[in-house]
Amino acid sequence: MKYCSQCGAHLTQAVPEGDDRSRSVCTSCNEIFYVNPKNVVGCVIEHERRLLLCRRAIEPRVGLWTVAGGYRELRETVVQGAIRETREEACAEVRVVGLHALLDIPHIGQSYVLFRAQLASPEFRAGIESQEVALFSLDDIPWEELAFPVIHHALRLYVEDRRRGTPRVHLGSIEWGGTGSRFDWRTYRLNEHRAAGSAESWE
Repeated sequence: MKYCSQCGAHLTQAVPEGDDRSRSVCTSCNEIFYVNPKNVVGCVIEHERRLLLCRRAIEPRVGLWTVAGGYRELRETVVQGAIRETREEACAEVRVVGLHALLDIPHIGQSYVLFRAQLASPEFRAGIESQEVALFSLDDIPWEELAFPVIHHALRLYVEDRRRGTPRVHLGSIEWGGTGSRFDWRTYRLNEHRAAGSAESWE
């Protein structure tokens, strides 16, 4: 932002009284504007021991695969947002069965909230933001064609849990190493990872 949405004056960067970091502050009316992390919500959808993935039809990372997900809207819960995004991208109705992961990406100010979900019915098709939607066995996940590093790490954790036979809830941050492509999962590390057993069970 360059201008105040309250009075139209220019904004400047300053540390407000009682704060500990720089904010955008109006030079006229002193209104303070806060920029906070955004929530991305989505579903890791399983059907008959296969995962539902969407091939992106929009940038960034058009043509690559990801789970159904997107930014949470105002006045909706994280679960409602994940269900809505699934409906929009995969034209599918799902039943959320548990939390899979809460993963922060500090350098771009995003927090991913990903749920384990089941298809409520076997119908699905590509929505307007997807080129195609398909089911993959755990052995056939297109690891080198996944759109985002956070999804790569989230699915690795999911597959690990599946093979352990116990669903878990994962907390952590996806940290970019500072060099290399920001879209290459190899340039990221999963830090501060913690996992706890879920009250839910595999179906």
